[in-house]
Amino acid sequence: MADEKQACDCPDCVGGTADPGRMLADLIEDAATLAETEDPLDAELAGAFFVALAQSDGDASLTAFADALVPAVEARGTRAALTLLAAISAVAGDEPGSVAAAARAAAERLVGAGVAAPAWADRLAQPLTAGPFTRMYDAEDTMSVLIGVFQRAGRGHALVIVVDHENCGAADEIYLVGEDELPTLVAGIHQNARGDGVTIKTKTLNAPEFRWYAEQALEIRADHDAEDGPAESPEDLDLVDEDGPGYAPLAVLTRSRLATLPPARRPRGAVASPHAGNRIPLDVLQQFAALIGRSGGLGAPGPDLPSQRRRQPAKLPAKRKKSNGPAPAYQLKVSLRGAKPPIWRRLLVPGDITLNRLHHALLAAFGWHGGHLHVFDTDYGQFGRADRDLGHRSDGPVTLEQVAHGVTDKFRYTYDFGDNWEHEILVEKVTPADPSLEYPLCTGGRRAAPPDDCGGIWGYQELIEILADPAHEEHRDRLEWLGLTDASRFNPATFDLEQVNQQLRSAR
Repeated sequence: MADEKQACDCPDCVGGTADPGRMLADLIEDAATLAETEDPLDAELAGAFFVALAQSDGDASLTAFADALVPAVEARGTRAALTLLAAISAVAGDEPGSVAAAARAAAERLVGAGVAAPAWADRLAQPLTAGPFTRMYDAEDTMSVLIGVFQRAGRGHALVIVVDHENCGAADEIYLVGEDELPTLVAGIHQNARGDGVTIKTKTLNAPEFRWYAEQALEIRADHDAEDGPAESPEDLDLVDEDGPGYAPLAVLTRSRLATLPPARRPRGAVASPHAGNRIPLDVLQQFAALIGRSGGLGAPGPDLPSQRRRQPAKLPAKRKKSNGPAPAYQLKVSLRGAKPPIWRRLLVPGDITLNRLHHALLAAFGWHGGHLHVFDTDYGQFGRADRDLGHRSDGPVTLEQVAHGVTDKFRYTYDFGDNWEHEILVEKVTPADPSLEYPLCTGGRRAAPPDDCGGIWGYQELIEILADPAHEEHRDRLEWLGLTDASRFNPATFDLEQVNQQLRSAR
């Protein structure tokens, strides 16, 4: 009876050595299912798993993989065998004699012999597009997160690399999330950082800069792993975890993505992370990684974001009733936080304007495009697009006078959780509404607003410096991004009241 209850017949459990023929058969059987998937990313992840396995014991393991396993798979001559070979060649390097070269040559021979290609082959052949790229880092520069977005065949995903600057700048974790999950993930990072008193800065990167940061982090991690010696157990290979692919295959996939980008170029002012001595007691990296959570791969629920530690909001007051008479006019001063010199707008709006309408007025006043998430942070809670994970309630039914009752009341509005444009809104006056005026109306302001998607307030400051320096290597690229032929057409000191009011009229 004891033998009948044996749960596993692997060599480790029953003794003896592994049966290569059995292992190969299992691999081919798994690949038969992979042949029917429509998403090429599933195939790339499978290929990355095998490449990571092949890399686990250095050059000797790679040689054995290319010289032994690849020919054995090809000898099967089936669609499943072709699927496995194509998946491996999709993510491995193209160096002569490499696993990828061997797998690709074998796959081509099978195709030439009339073996049917997997369902995802045509999609994989479509071009891969990349961008945007972002680097988020804390004010003390103890950690950073690199985010690269990639699209193919109408599907997008993001690779999120957590970098530990206190461990020599090594990559600590890699996460794979759906492109549609990314805004929620970034919003959660900023929201929790604000609750913990941590300042997160954001910088937009070009493709060569992203590649430089990512390759540096991956190489340092590889050096550290090599110093630790060969893995003593399958678990040490970090091939899988409870949520999906582990670090090793995701690193293979990341290198495959980086190889499609232009050659790496060190960002101006960036230096390789020094080897750290003693780690500080508060491990910022672990906190940051915890904020991200794991997505479990594409199509899985969004990352689990811990709730922000903040005081319980007050109960939202009731809306104005008709019997209370017409709503007054509010004079608001809206200042962009962190801007030096200050950037602000003075707006007149009706007190019963909904926060959602106020959101659109703010977009118009600052020239924001409106393609990103937003939130109003008030004493009565956070209001934006309703999102249970972030704790945001809908801003559609809530009015301004419900969250701001009189002069000197303040609250915040944040637009674009990537660039993190934070605005402080101060109620300067509350007066009877003027029936001769059309609200919202701008009555004053200072300086031009930053262009959307320029990397937040720090990215804007860098943009101004680059445009002021014709000799800067990125000067021409930034002009093209802004759609300008000459830097003189960009004047950050300009405030055009009529233009702002025209934008407000269009947004009514």
